[in-house]
Amino acid sequence: MNIPVSTVPSAAPTGRRGMRPVVVASVGNAMEWFDWGAFVTFAALLGAQLQPSGDGATNVLRTLSVFAVGFLFRPLGGALIGAYCDRRGRSAALRLSLLMMAAGSLLIALIPPYRSVGVLAPLLLVVARALQGLSAGGEGAAMSTYVNEMAPAGRRGLYSSAIYISTTLGALAATLLALLLHSTLTPAQLADWGWRVPFALGALLALYGWYLRGRMDETPVFGTVRERPRNPTLQVMRTHPRAALRVVAFTLGATVVYYTFASYLPLYAQLRYKVPANEALWAAVAAQVVFMGALPLLGMAADRFGRRPLLLVFGFGFTVLSPLLLGLLSGSAVRLFAVMTAALLLFGCYAAAAPAATLEMFPTAIRSSGVGFPYAVTVALFGGTAPYLNEYLTTHGHADWYPWYVAALCLTSAISFTRYKETKHVDLTAVAPAAGSRASPSA
Repeated sequence: MNIPVSTVPSAAPTGRRGMRPVVVASVGNAMEWFDWGAFVTFAALLGAQLQPSGDGATNVLRTLSVFAVGFLFRPLGGALIGAYCDRRGRSAALRLSLLMMAAGSLLIALIPPYRSVGVLAPLLLVVARALQGLSAGGEGAAMSTYVNEMAPAGRRGLYSSAIYISTTLGALAATLLALLLHSTLTPAQLADWGWRVPFALGALLALYGWYLRGRMDETPVFGTVRERPRNPTLQVMRTHPRAALRVVAFTLGATVVYYTFASYLPLYAQLRYKVPANEALWAAVAAQVVFMGALPLLGMAADRFGRRPLLLVFGFGFTVLSPLLLGLLSGSAVRLFAVMTAALLLFGCYAAAAPAATLEMFPTAIRSSGVGFPYAVTVALFGGTAPYLNEYLTTHGHADWYPWYVAALCLTSAISFTRYKETKHVDLTAVAPAAGSRASPSA
C-alpha cells in the first residue's frame, strides 16, 4: 500500500524561533554523547576495577570488548526507537533515548568493583552498555530527523552541522572532565572512586536533557503525515531497500574513521607511543575545537554546492590518507594534535553532508526508521569494533594492517558516493512510492 502524506509543505522555521528547538535538541544530544564518550575515555580505569585480570593490556581489551558489545544493541535501538520516532513523534523519541542513557550511566556509576562482587561486576557493565547502546541507536536517527525537518529550505546542511557540533561538545566535556580528574586526584583516588564521577554526572545531565526535551516543539513536517505504518522498519525494507543499503554504504568508512580518529586516538597514542595522558587529552581537546569551528562552514558548503562533492572529498581523501595519517603518530602530543585535526577536518566533509543526504532518501512516514536501523547495524559491526580491532592488531604485532582496513572501507563508501544523485533540493514532504517500489531519490 501507499503511505499517504500531505503534499502541502508546512511552514519551515526561520530565524531565532527556528533555531531554538534545534539548540534544545543539541543540548540533549551533547549530554547523551558525554555519557557515551566517558566510557572509552575511562576504559583503562574501568578495566582495572571491573574485570578479573590483573594485566593492564588484557583489562583494556576486555573493557573495549564491552564497549563493542554496547554497539551490538544499537541496531535494536535504531529499529525500536526509530519506529517510535516515526509513529509517536521526533521529540518523544528524543526524550526516550536520553532516559535510557541516564539509566545506563547511573548503573555504571554504582557498579561494585570485581573484588567485591566477582563476575557480577562485568555482567552489570554489559547490562549498562546494553541500555546505552539502545539509547545511542535511536538517538542518532531521531536527532538527525528532528534537526533536518526543523531546518528551512536550503539550510539543512547548516542545521545538520549542529548534530556533530553537539556530539563533539559532549565528547569534549568528557575529555575535559578526565583532564580535571587526572590533575586533581591521586592515581589511587582516581582508581578507587574518581572514575565513577563522570558516569554519575552524566546520568544527572541526561536527566536534565530529558526535562529540556519535554519542552520541544514537534517538527512541522511530521504533522503532515496522515497515515503511519505499523512497522516502519519493515516498511523500509519493503519499499526502500536500495536506499537502506545506500545508508549502509555511506556509513561504512565514516563510522570507522570517527571512532578511530575522534574517539580512540588519544588512548591509542598513550598505549602505543607513551604520550602522557594529560598531553594526549589536551591535544584531543584542541583538535575537537577546530573541528567544531569548521562544521558550520562545511554545512553551508553542503547547502551551496551539494552533498555529493563533500562526500567524495571525504571518501577518496581517507582512502588515500588513512595510512599516512596513522603513520605520522609518534610520542609527540603536537603530532597527535596535527593528525587528529587533519582527520577531523576531512571527516567534517562527511559530518556536514551525510545526515541531510541520507534523510533526504526517505519519506516522512518512515524517515527515522529508514536511516536508524541500517545506520545502527553498520556502526555496530564496524564502528564499535574499531578500537578493539586496532588494539588487538597492535598487541599481536600487526599494527600496520589497521590503516589499510580503514582505507578499504572508505574506498567502499567513496564508490557509493559516486553513484549518489544529489538530493539537496528534495522536498521532505514528498509522497512515498507504492509498496514494493524500489525507487528512491538516490537510486
